[in-house]
Amino acid sequence: DNTLYTGITSDVSRRINQHNNGTASRYTRSRLPVKLVFSQPCRNRSQALKKEYAMKQLSRKEKIAYISGHG
Repeated sequence: DNTLYTGITSDVSRRINQHNNGTASRYTRSRLPVKLVFSQPCRNRSQALKKEYAMKQLSRKEKIAYISGHG
């Protein structure tokens, strides 16, 4: 449905597989298949959680602009 889902993980490939198998998130379970459109490494879990929170505060338009500027 072209929604943008934001989350953190230490293993991107495994997490994408979990999402597509319907075992990762209730939100994505009804929106299969999912596709990774952007990934950004972080130094540690704390930094990742802060980045996730900041991304979730953005509008869809702002998220797309951010992704476009970092791709």
